[in-house]
This record gives sequence, C-alpha cells and structure tokens, in this order.
Amino acid sequence: MNVLIIEDEILIQQSLKKLLEKFDINVDTATQGKEAINLLKTNKYERVVCDLMLKDITGFDIIEEMKSIFTNNQISNIFIIITAYSSEQVIEKAKKYNCLILNKPFEDIRSAINTIIEGKKDE
Repeated sequence: MNVLIIEDEILIQQSLKKLLEKFDINVDTATQGKEAINLLKTNKYERVVCDLMLKDITGFDIIEEMKSIFTNNQISNIFIIITAYSSEQVIEKAKKYNCLILNKPFEDIRSAINTIIEGKKDE
C-alpha cells in the first residue's frame, strides 16, 4: 500500500509515517499543498492523509485540483482529512467530497491508523 501524508506539522507527519511503516506501508510525505499535488500527479496512492490547513493552500484545494485526475468516488475512497478545526462548515464541506475526517489530536492513535489503512473508522 502506498500512502501520502500531507501535513505541515513535522512531528505529526513523521509520527504517522513511522507508525504506518511498521505495517509495511510505503509512505511519502509533503509539507506543502503544491508539493503534494505534484506527488499526486506522478505517483499512485491508495490513501492520502491530508491536513486541512496547510501553509500555502487547504486540503480542500488539493482535492479540487485532483478532480481532474480522480472521480468523486475515488476521492471519497482515497482522501482522509485530518484537522484540528472540525467546525460545522468543515464537516459539511468534507461531506460534499464524502471524505473521512480525523480530528487532531487523535483520541486513539490505533483507531486513527486503522482508519488510514482500512479507509473507514474502527467502530
């Protein structure tokens, strides 16, 4: 499995990377949205873990850009939004894309990792 983590907080980015690599998952990372878009255009990922608020653009901007490559169904299956700002507006917009949302800080890191690997919340 190939995963892209788009996160500008290096500690969170590297922690997720190390945890996922323990499951023999190949992990690429990006700290900026434009860098992530280039990676998405040149590599194939089964999962994209994308922070909502990046320094250059938002996670939703990345998703909009990827509509030229992915179908809406692929976007909803590939992208997971991570955010510390889960307002009603954010939740509504994520529903528009049908993406999962993980709130930071993660309440249960095992559940968060399972969500990333499986693409659905551990109920």
